[in-house]
Formats: sequence, structure tokens, C-alpha cells
Amino acid sequence: MLSAGTACFNKILKYYGDGIEEKKVAVICGNGKNAGDGFVIADLFAKMGVDVSIVLADKAPELPEPKMYFDTAVADGVKDYFFVEYDFNCDIIVDCIFGIGFHGEPREPFKEVFDTVNNCGAPVISIDTPSGTNASTGAAVNSVKADLTIAVSTLKFAHVLPPSNAYCGKVVTVNIGIPESCYDTDYAQTITKSDVKKNFPKLDKNSHKGCRGHQLNICGSYLMPGAAVISAKAALKTGVGLLKCAFPKSIYPVMTSHMVQPVFKPLCENEQKTISIGAMNDIFDELKWADSVAVGCGLGNNDDTQVIVGQVIKTSDVPVVLDADGINAAAPFIDIIKDKKAPLVITPHSAEMARLVGESTDYVQSNRIDVAKAFAKENDIVVVLKGANTVVTDGKAVFVNMNGNAGMAMGGTGDMLTGIIGSFLAQGLEPLEAAKSAVFIHGFCGDVTAKELSQRGMTVDDMLSILGALMSEFEA
Repeated sequence: MLSAGTACFNKILKYYGDGIEEKKVAVICGNGKNAGDGFVIADLFAKMGVDVSIVLADKAPELPEPKMYFDTAVADGVKDYFFVEYDFNCDIIVDCIFGIGFHGEPREPFKEVFDTVNNCGAPVISIDTPSGTNASTGAAVNSVKADLTIAVSTLKFAHVLPPSNAYCGKVVTVNIGIPESCYDTDYAQTITKSDVKKNFPKLDKNSHKGCRGHQLNICGSYLMPGAAVISAKAALKTGVGLLKCAFPKSIYPVMTSHMVQPVFKPLCENEQKTISIGAMNDIFDELKWADSVAVGCGLGNNDDTQVIVGQVIKTSDVPVVLDADGINAAAPFIDIIKDKKAPLVITPHSAEMARLVGESTDYVQSNRIDVAKAFAKENDIVVVLKGANTVVTDGKAVFVNMNGNAGMAMGGTGDMLTGIIGSFLAQGLEPLEAAKSAVFIHGFCGDVTAKELSQRGMTVDDMLSILGALMSEFEA
């Protein structure tokens, strides 16, 4: 408890330490072990000379260890109040009401406490998990909404699963000395920058375009040519050696006006101006050239595209990444993915995943890790379940991505991700590593773009404009 409280205190100073001596801090505590961390934090603030108060949400601590730290803090000059006595005229709130044992809905007076904390206007720092969230399931009915959550030792499901992840704000972890052998790392891990960097050694001085892979993009339609452009640009800016874009001939002017680097392969089209089934022989020829295939971005969904997607899955000898209309086209006969000849990566959002597994979107959102892992295992593929805290799994290992932001929730970002995955597959990364690396770099690019512009004002073009430069962060 002393280690946890001290580590969290130091992390608070890192983010809110400027001018802290002039600020008024309220540490709001329950009467369990999470409160003990709060009492330690309050005592450390008092020793700095900060105007700090302990606010008891319900009743005084009774457990021996928390009570010991409470008594110590009060003896060191920390003021203590019950919730009904405190005026909440403060600059910072530290939430230590409930920890990982909370489940269900808050009873009174805690609902009123949560509402008061959320509406007082001061930054809120939650210790371990925001009070009112379920650490094991990610459930949240009425909870404290934190600006910063300090996870003790390791992330919990409350930090990565909806809806509770929306209550966490920025999430950071602190090490309190628990050995790694105590954790079940086989279940889920986060994607880290150091893990991604391992996949990008320095380019050989004598390398040539053939060394960096051939990528075939089968994307685009008359109504959605931009998806093909975005996916192609993302592939080019992440290092693929040669890119060939196959698309219905009517969007040739769009493709060539936005890019000059790829090889273009206009194909015959049907009345809906999507790629026609009559182009299948041309596609078969191009599959022989490719080291990876990205199919689906803006492709359209009709009888022709369903046949094309099915044939690509069944005949490609090189890894395929399937996105958007590629997934929609395959959904009616999804068992075809069991007939694949080469590794397959699919990148559904929650609604697309729901169609694949025959469940509701709400069910998928509430069981993101389990649904993705089970589908990947059953079909021997890599699943990239997109959304806040994207899940990447091959059915055995599970990885959760912690970067990215709400500004990326717009049309085109998925096409960008598909292009990056295809690029990394073409460059020789194993499917799981390609997917992990692409998801992390994609989110990192989104965060940098949002910081430079804004979440509401950023566009996919803005992200693409800095993607190439950001790759320098990952080159050895």
C-alpha cells in the first residue's frame, strides 16, 4: 500500500506537479484498500506543504492497514472531512473511492459522490481504476470520469474495454515491485513501441525495390475511389518496394491524379462500376506477381465482388489482408476463409465482426477480446478488431493497442490501416507482427496529427502527410 501510494503520488507530480504548492487537492476515499493508497498520497502532499484534504465518501476506514495510513496522514496535518461536509472548492481531485473489487451499480451516497466529482470542474486522477468501473469486465453504469488513470502494476480490462475505457482518460501504469512472473501474460498484452521497432532493422545498403516487396491492392469503385487512394498512399509511405493498384477502369482519372508512384492496373467493370467478374483472369495473373494482397477498401459489395473476394482468398499464395467491402463480400460465405492457401488478416470494426459471428454489435463490444480470439482461433487467421483499443490476435496471443484517439473515428482511417498492414506483409513481416506494427504506427500517427491540429479538425490526408516522416521513429 505504501509502495502503491508513493508510486502514484510521483506519477501525479509528473503530470500535475507544476505549481502544486499553490493548489488545493482533495483526495476522495472509500473505506477499503484503495482508500489506503489515497491516505498515503494525501500524507505525501502534506509533507510537501500542499493544501490537501481527505474526503471520506461514506465512512471512516476500519481495515487495519488503511486505518493506519489514515491516522498517520491526519497526525501529519491532513484535514479530513466527510463528503457532506466538503465544499469541493479545489484544484485537483484524486479518486480513491473504489478499486478493482467494485461491481454492479453504485449505491447511495456513492452515486451522488460520483456526480459531484464529475461536475466540480477540477481535473480528476483515478488510482488504479475510475471508481464505479468493473476492472474485470469493463462494465460501467455510473462512474467517476477521470482525466488521468494511474493503473497499479498492470492494466486491467476496465482500461481497455468499453464502456469503462471511456471513463479513464489518459492511462499510465506504475511499477510497485510485483514480479512479472505473477502475471498471466498469455491472455492479453499491450503493443509497445519497443516491440514494433524490433520489426524494422536498418535497410541494407545494397537493397533495391524488389527487396522491399510487391503489394497488390484490389480496391476502389466509382462511388468510393478515395478508399483505394488512401490505402495505396499508406502502403507507399510505410516502405513497400513496388505497389500495383487494380481498380475499375472508370476511376483511372482519380487514381492517376492523386498518385504517380504505383503501377496502375485498370480492370473491366460491371454496370455498378465495380470490378467485374470478367477481370478475374487479370487478377489471377497479378496474384502471381504479388508478395501481399490488400483487398476490399471501397470495393463495393455485389455478386461480382463476392466472387472476386472468394477467389482471391482461395487462390492467393501470398498473405492477404481483407478489409471493409472485402469482409462484407465474404460474410455470406465466411467459411471460405477455411479454404485459404496463405495467411489471412481481417480488419473488421465491431459491426462487421458482429455479422461474421452472428451476434449483435453490443455483444461484440462487450466481449471484444473473447470474440476476436475465438474467431481467429477457429479460422486460423489474424483478427484486427478495430475501435478504441484495437484488439490484435492470432487466436493464441492477444494484443491490445493503447494509442490512437477519437479524432480517428472518421471515414478512411481503416483504409489507411489496411494499406499499412499490406505494406508490412509485403516487406516480409509475419502476419501477427505486421498487424501489431501497423495498428501501433497507425495510432501513433493519429496521436501526433491530433496534437498538431485537433481531434475534430484532423483528416486522413493530414495523417498521411506525416506518416512517412513518422516511420523514422521505428527505423533502427
